[in-house]
Amino acid sequence: MIDEILLKQVKAKANTWLSEDYDEDTRKKVQELLDRENTSALIESFYRDLEFGTGGLRGIMGVGSNRMNIYTVGAATQGLANYLKKEFSHLPQISVVIGHDCRNNSRLFAEKSADIFSANGIQVYLFPALRPTPEISYAIRQLDCQSGICITASHNPKEYNGYKAYWNDGAQVIAPHDKNIIAEVNKISSVKDINFKGRPELIQLLDNKIDEDYIRDLLTLSLAKDAIRRHKNIKIVYTPIHGTGITLIPAALKALGFENIIHVPEQDIISGDFPTVKSPNPEEASALKMAVEKALEKGADLVMASDPDADRVGSAVRNEKGEFVLLNGNQTLLLFLYYLITRWRELGKLTGNEYVVKTIVSTELVKSVAKKNGIKLFDCYTGFKWIADVMRQNEGKRIYIGGGEESYGFLAEDFVRDKDSVSACMLLAEIAAWAADNGKTVYELLQDIYIEYGFSKEKGISVVKEGKSGAEEIEAMMKNYREHPITELAGSKVFFIKDFSKLTGTDTVENEQVTLDMPTTSNVLQYFSEDGTKVSIRPSGTEPKIKFYIEVHSKVNSREELAMADAAAEAKIEEVRKSLGI
Repeated sequence: MIDEILLKQVKAKANTWLSEDYDEDTRKKVQELLDRENTSALIESFYRDLEFGTGGLRGIMGVGSNRMNIYTVGAATQGLANYLKKEFSHLPQISVVIGHDCRNNSRLFAEKSADIFSANGIQVYLFPALRPTPEISYAIRQLDCQSGICITASHNPKEYNGYKAYWNDGAQVIAPHDKNIIAEVNKISSVKDINFKGRPELIQLLDNKIDEDYIRDLLTLSLAKDAIRRHKNIKIVYTPIHGTGITLIPAALKALGFENIIHVPEQDIISGDFPTVKSPNPEEASALKMAVEKALEKGADLVMASDPDADRVGSAVRNEKGEFVLLNGNQTLLLFLYYLITRWRELGKLTGNEYVVKTIVSTELVKSVAKKNGIKLFDCYTGFKWIADVMRQNEGKRIYIGGGEESYGFLAEDFVRDKDSVSACMLLAEIAAWAADNGKTVYELLQDIYIEYGFSKEKGISVVKEGKSGAEEIEAMMKNYREHPITELAGSKVFFIKDFSKLTGTDTVENEQVTLDMPTTSNVLQYFSEDGTKVSIRPSGTEPKIKFYIEVHSKVNSREELAMADAAAEAKIEEVRKSLGI
């Protein structure tokens, strides 16, 4: 049954979008929604205003206050501009960087944002075309800007677009700035409050020097130049999945010394419709299907795929049978940190003051690798802005080696403050060369890590709940888990529960509570059982999903034991899944 009060409120809001303050095409589309007998699309478009989540604005494109369009983007930009003018009023000139991905309307939203910033007297450095998200972070730091934005919805379906806001250190905004920006956005009660009349003299198109500087700095990260020279002909298949990675990643791999980069021509085509994939998400096997087929055709050793805004990388390597297997985000995180720590140690770079970072839902094996090598590990919330926050807190105190998350994001450098698939692709290719130099494949290297540090298997399960009713259902699920705590996971007793919404950890055996040391609260629950199983539950901050992360552990002594351990872990994960009712 339709909520008549809500419908009345929605219609009243929609009618304000019929004024002359909105362009003709927008007015026409709003009127079409109002005229439809089925009011569901109208309600979904206007029942709320888009708000900043863990990744800024993100939503379906279309007309309405709950959609991505020039007016919701405009309100966000005007609110950010107002806040910047307050926060940096002491500066003679405030400046920002604007970048965007390959999505439909991304260039339009970027240019409209440039107009609004410049109309407010803010200097704009606008990339001339699509660029990887991490390069926006890099440019903010290089150009000494106070803020920046990237128009992107990352790996979301083609209907989506988004808006990431960055601060002067190149990291995505966190408290207090995120809340303060939202407050400024909420003060904009009318489209009349948005100044769309740009000042061209304050908008500067960036040239390719920033690209060259970025790649030059990334090359300084290499730890195995000799191995690369010896294995420069490794066959690597790379696909940007129609996105921004095509602008820099092949060039960066070539600059690093790799000479045999194989493309997937159909996916080099830049398109916001992502015509060759169901979803442009490198976490999904279907997104890498064409690249793997190309690798089999060409006899390649390594497959890499970046997502549309080129901040995350998915990969596939050959197993002992020569078949391609996909690496998940936890596995690449392990490989990256193991390699970096190992090479730092071999090159005499470790001083005892280094650190690495992972998110709380990422594999606990990272803790074992860091501990054995005397490296400080920081655990932080999901979202790379929290890894950047750890980097900010340790600036000038500790030395950053690397950090990442299970959702395929990694950062190997400290001169960028967001996950970076450009450097990650370079690092993965280098690891392949280094492994070959040591008589191993990347797959065998991963197996050896499991033998030394313990075997783990992780599975992420997302339950999609669309729209207003879905959001309410997710809220009810989290409430139920808190009111009825999980007591066992696949027959193993839960001995510790972390509730990050209250920052409390509960020892269920001793019935004692401790305070969790985190920068703020977050709607996340974690359960730890006696046999080492970990389950994390959290609603997504950027998508209509509730996410479950299951991790199980065992011990293996040889490569021959891994197949059996993997099968047992798979069965156990299935038991845990059933016990969770998902």
